Amino acid sequence: MSDGRTGFARLRYVPAVLAGKLARVATRLRGGGSAFPGYLTNKLAPSLLPDIARGFPLGVVFVLGSNGKTTTTHMVSEVLRAHGLTVFTNPTGANLPQGITSALLADGTITGRVRADVAVLEVDEAFAADLADILSPSVVLSLNVQVDQLYRFFETERVADMMLDTSTRATGGVIVNRDDPYLSKIDPATLKAPVTYFGVAPEILNRSAHGLANAMDTRSGVAGTEGLEAQAEVVEIAGNTVTVDLEGERAVVKTPARGLHYAADAAAALATARQVLGDAFRLDAAARGFAAMKPAYGRGELLPLRAEGDEQVEFVMFKNGPSLQLNLDALDTAPERLLLAIDEGTPDVSWLYDVDFDAFDHVDVITGDKAYQLATRIAYAGIPIGVVEPDMEKAVALMRAFPRTAEGRQTWFVNYELMMIGRRLLGHGDQEVARR
Repeated sequence: MSDGRTGFARLRYVPAVLAGKLARVATRLRGGGSAFPGYLTNKLAPSLLPDIARGFPLGVVFVLGSNGKTTTTHMVSEVLRAHGLTVFTNPTGANLPQGITSALLADGTITGRVRADVAVLEVDEAFAADLADILSPSVVLSLNVQVDQLYRFFETERVADMMLDTSTRATGGVIVNRDDPYLSKIDPATLKAPVTYFGVAPEILNRSAHGLANAMDTRSGVAGTEGLEAQAEVVEIAGNTVTVDLEGERAVVKTPARGLHYAADAAAALATARQVLGDAFRLDAAARGFAAMKPAYGRGELLPLRAEGDEQVEFVMFKNGPSLQLNLDALDTAPERLLLAIDEGTPDVSWLYDVDFDAFDHVDVITGDKAYQLATRIAYAGIPIGVVEPDMEKAVALMRAFPRTAEGRQTWFVNYELMMIGRRLLGHGDQEVARR
C-alpha cells in the first residue's frame, strides 16, 4: 500500500502527530471536544492531510448534504466493510477540517499513516471545495439541499453551489439526488467524472405528507426534477425494510432507523458503494452490511435509561426544520413518553413554526436553553406539555423518575449538542474509534 511518502520522509510528521495525540488525550480527560487536536496538527504539518489521502488505494469519498451526512457516511462505510475493505471514517459527525484530522489522529500511526483501503468522510459544505483541493476525492456524494443554518449561509442557493463546486473536483464519480430541485440541475459538462443519480419512486414521494423536505429552487424558476433516471431508486418501504432498484437488480436492505429519509440515504449509499467497488460490488454483501449496521451516532440509537436496563431511550436527532419534520413523519404512533430538547446550538428557532407537530399527542418534558421558545410553539399547536425544565440534567432526572412505559421505551427528540449531553448523562459519552 503506497502512503505517498517513504517511511524516512514521514518521520518529519512525528512531532506534529505526537502533539496532536497528546492534545487529544488532554481534551478527552477534561471532557472537551475533538476539534483542537486536529487544528493543532494541521497548523504544525499542513502537508499531512494530502499525504494521508494519497495512501488510500481506493481513494477518498466525500459525503455532503444539509441532512443525512452522518447516517449515509455510516451506511457507505458498513457496506464497504461487508465487502472486505478496511474503511477509515469520521463516525461522530466531526466534519470540519480539524475534526477530520482529529479522527485521523485517533487511528493513525505516530508518523501519520492510516492503514485503510478507502476513506469515507462526512464533510461540511462550507469547507468541502477547499478540502477537496487537499484530499482529491475520487467520489463526491451530494444528498440534499434543505433550509438549514440561514444565520450562517444566508441562502440555500449558496449551499447548493458549494456542493456543485465540490463535485467538479471528483475524479471517479459524482452521485447526486435526482429528487433535489437544486442538485438535479448539475451540469455534467462541468465535471471530470460521470454522474450517477439516486432517488425515490414518485408514487412513494406522493404518499408522504411532506416528501423529502428539499428546498425549492427559487433561482431557476423550475421546481421539478422530471426527466432524470435514477440508477439507484427506492421502490418499496415496509417499516425499516427498503427495496432499492439498481438498474434492474433489487437490493433489499434493513435501515438502522425508520423513515423516508433513511430510505433515500440507503439508495445513496448503495450507489456510492457500487461506484467505489465497481465490478466487485455484490448485492448479498451490501445486504449483510446493512443487516449488521447499528444506528449512527445519536441517530436512532437505543441506550439504557437506568443502570438496571429495564427501559431504553431512543434518540431522535434533529438540527433544522426539515430533519425534525422527516423524523416526525416517520413515527408510527405518538410516543408514550417524550422529551423534546433544543439549545443555543440552534441560534434561530423561528423555523419551528414551519414544522407540523401533529404526530405528537403530548410532551412530557421540554428542555434546553431554548426550552421556552420550543414550549411556546408546542402550546400554539395545542399539544399538552408536562414540564418545561431548561436544565438538561434535571430534565433527564425527571424522565428517569417516570414509571416504566408499557413498551419499555422513551423517545427523546434532541438537537446535536443536547444529544451529546444526553448520551453522557446516560453513561455513553464516548464513541468507538473511527476505523475497525
